Amino acid sequence: MFTGKWLALKKRGRWEYAVRTNPRGAVIILAVTPEDKIVFVEQYRVSILANTIEMPAGLVGDISGAEDEDVLLAAKRELEEETGYTCGRMEFVHEGPSSAGMSTEMIAFARAWDLTKIGEGGGDDTENIIVHEVPRAEAGQWLFERAKEGFSIDAKLFAGLWFIEHPTAHMR
Repeated sequence: MFTGKWLALKKRGRWEYAVRTNPRGAVIILAVTPEDKIVFVEQYRVSILANTIEMPAGLVGDISGAEDEDVLLAAKRELEEETGYTCGRMEFVHEGPSSAGMSTEMIAFARAWDLTKIGEGGGDDTENIIVHEVPRAEAGQWLFERAKEGFSIDAKLFAGLWFIEHPTAHMR
């Protein structure tokens, strides 16, 4: 039906859906600082016309010449770019559809371990990201408070918080 730079719209029977044109989907990074603070990012999202609170995340294979990028390398790259943190190791946690009724996009969760601050973050030239570090014990309440202030809270954050609290329950 339509193909753009990052998305294509397709139809199968009466069902219309979006397809990511990059082959690897996206990754969400579960990042906890040495001070036991969860790293969130705030940014304006044009598609919903609102500021959102999310975990650091990004597309996998969206850089020209690196279309076959590994999901864990993309996670490390996005973590550094958005938050200014690097990590000692990155671990695959889980993968599933972002919105199975609307898109073929698959989202992987990756856990960043042994964080070290190396820069300011804030994203690339097309982004204006604000980094928030929230004590783990207060994260859920902090998210609900941001929602009351009018922020859009990505529901996948709550899955991310569960993965952080249950590190041995990861599925592959």
